[in-house]
Amino acid sequence: MSDATCGVAHGDAAEPVTDRVLVAVFASPVAAALLRLGVECGFTAVLVEPGDREVDGLPPGTTRLGAVPAEPHADVVVCDHHRPELGEVLRDALATDTRWIGLMGNPRHEGPHVAALAALGVPPEEVARVHRPIGLDIGSRAPVEIAISTLAGLLADRNGRSGGFLHG
Repeated sequence: MSDATCGVAHGDAAEPVTDRVLVAVFASPVAAALLRLGVECGFTAVLVEPGDREVDGLPPGTTRLGAVPAEPHADVVVCDHHRPELGEVLRDALATDTRWIGLMGNPRHEGPHVAALAALGVPPEEVARVHRPIGLDIGSRAPVEIAISTLAGLLADRNGRSGGFLHG
């Protein structure tokens, strides 16, 4: 096919992007869907689950770690903003050379990460590096929809796109 985009739609896959790492923090239904879809989109999948909690249903090839890796090609998505370890995990992630950190949550309320990080002495300019809300505004109502929204935003960024439809 002469049109590369049309060829992809018909199964002629583009060269895979192999340097990006998708890090889902805290096991949850959203994290499971995000990692499963991320693998299909060419990301290396990592689940960060502190402690020794049992985790089921990880996609094949997913690596489980206890802390966010110091990985410059990583997109870190915190999938639960109610966990007591939230502040420590984010503080440690901010201390790495990770390229992007995002936290799910309602944009109409200040995220609990702000107070948690302030209590740990993290300066406001570092707290501001945590993106919230994340993903495209598609009206997500289920864990897989949240994962799709989040992954769509990360794919747009990875591919140098804005993530919105072109109007005209």
